[in-house]
Amino acid sequence: MTDRTKHGAGGAKGPDELRRQIERTRSQLGDTVDQLAARADVKGRAMTRAADLRDKAGALTVQLRSSAAQAGHAVQGRASRAGHALQGRAGRAGHALQGTAGRAGHTIEGRAGQAGHTLQGRAAQAGGTVQNKAARAGRAVEQVAPQPVRTAVRAARLHPRPVLVAGAAAVAAAMVVQRRRHRR
Repeated sequence: MTDRTKHGAGGAKGPDELRRQIERTRSQLGDTVDQLAARADVKGRAMTRAADLRDKAGALTVQLRSSAAQAGHAVQGRASRAGHALQGRAGRAGHALQGTAGRAGHTIEGRAGQAGHTLQGRAAQAGGTVQNKAARAGRAVEQVAPQPVRTAVRAARLHPRPVLVAGAAAVAAAMVVQRRRHRR
């Protein structure tokens, strides 16, 4: 809607008022274009989400490996101390316990590493699925859009700032022409 309801049928009351209206309209148009551009970038949002998921999976894998290694070393250390304490009374029993604890620590560490790899693979697969779905959605929207809109979107992806400035200038010029027509 135009500002005719605010300022009466006469429009702006002077050149300064007209400039303020134009600046307000430009600002609103820029905000609207930014919002539309953010909504239209489905692939970018999907890629960001996939990257976040990969980063989280990688961090979780590192954390799991570290925890497993610490647990394994802690178990191995405890078993070693217990083995040395019992070695004076029963040397063979102490060595057997130390070997068993070492193997258990390594087994736990290996299982945690496998779990981390599995989790990382699933996260990567989920990220790929999200990325594929976003790409399919982008292609579907692109196929439905008219050719001039597709051309404008491709140009905007390559050079977004000049397209936004040119679009804002074109809309502002169209609004000025329309206002002049309404005054006559």
